[in-house]
Amino acid sequence: MENCIFCKIANGEIPAATLHEDEDFRVILDLGPASKGHALILPKKHAANLYEIEEENLTKAILLAKKMAGKMTEALGCDGFNLVQNNGTAAGQTVFHFHMHLIPRYEGDNVGLGWKPGTLDDATKEEILSKVKD
Repeated sequence: MENCIFCKIANGEIPAATLHEDEDFRVILDLGPASKGHALILPKKHAANLYEIEEENLTKAILLAKKMAGKMTEALGCDGFNLVQNNGTAAGQTVFHFHMHLIPRYEGDNVGLGWKPGTLDDATKEEILSKVKD
């Protein structure tokens, strides 16, 4: 996509702190990190979000996430790891190029990912089951 900042970074048109590159992806350090080592997996082929990415690239992305998470955990000595992928403005997506956040977690880091658990009532459960279940 012509004006996509992540396309330009992924394809080497804009310099970035690159942790990994192959023919399909570039993994870079995030310029606004949530924690030490926060990185982004950027596909070189544009897709706006999870709904648009080709299944083959999605499979490659999750396998790359696993590889990078292991490598980063060993290298950085983090205590846990978040893999975050946002779709749409309501979900926090700000750059509309599919990407995955690799966020190393450290005890007491105060990163703040999470939500307040609600309650699944019977009516809502039945509504969702009737609309979504295969």
